[in-house]
Amino acid sequence: MKIHRWALVHPGAKLGSDIEIGPFSVIGENVTIGDESVIKNNATIIGNTTIGKNNIIHPNAVLGAEPQDLKYRGEESLLTMGDNNVVREGVTINMGTAGGGGKTVIGNNNFFMACSHVAHDCIIEDNVLLANGVLLGGHVVLERGVKLMGLVGIQPFVTIGRYAYVGGHSRIVQDVPPYVIIEGHPARIRQVNVIGLEREGFSEEQIGNIKESFRALFRSGELNRNKILEQLGKQENISPEVEYLITFLKNIEKGKHGRYREILRVSPAIAR
Repeated sequence: MKIHRWALVHPGAKLGSDIEIGPFSVIGENVTIGDESVIKNNATIIGNTTIGKNNIIHPNAVLGAEPQDLKYRGEESLLTMGDNNVVREGVTINMGTAGGGGKTVIGNNNFFMACSHVAHDCIIEDNVLLANGVLLGGHVVLERGVKLMGLVGIQPFVTIGRYAYVGGHSRIVQDVPPYVIIEGHPARIRQVNVIGLEREGFSEEQIGNIKESFRALFRSGELNRNKILEQLGKQENISPEVEYLITFLKNIEKGKHGRYREILRVSPAIAR
């Protein structure tokens, strides 16, 4: 373990083996850091924060700060992070709130580029990339393999589906289906994220099934999407990818303003 003599580490912090902590970094009392993690200089990890193994936290990142939520009243909440994540300079990741389940959850193998922000009660799965300046509102869900390019802004309660790619400078106000490329002002679904799916190991058959469903849903000219979803669902030997896409789009229809998680919103009175 290498802890610089100018680092400020609370005696109550729980540190794994082979950890490095650079000068002027602050580690709070209720922080747990897994084995072989590297905390570079001037980083801050506070609050009820647990990070796993082999994470790299760069200068001026702040993990576990209080949520930026007017409803927050100092209640106990958490930030948990898995393994093999990279958090670059100036990234901020806040704890959760009582109204959002009490925790912000980060999975494994994610890359947070400089100055990106993860607000309270977000859930980020695995292999997700946030490019420079990406801003996530509260209660956002990024599913596995999502890629958000520079300066993307995500409205609270939005879900971005698996392996979706969001182009730079886009503002996302509604749920984004899995497997697609979306970008622009207003943001529009452009095409299937073929290159991204190929990189993730999807077969030609899997990608072909997704493209066929995409054409039916977004390029057929049929305005009644529920009718198309019903037809797709009746197909024999439907692939798992298409089945998931159908379920995702049906959930959007259940939600408010095209955001499924909006129906889970807790009123301010209940949150207090």
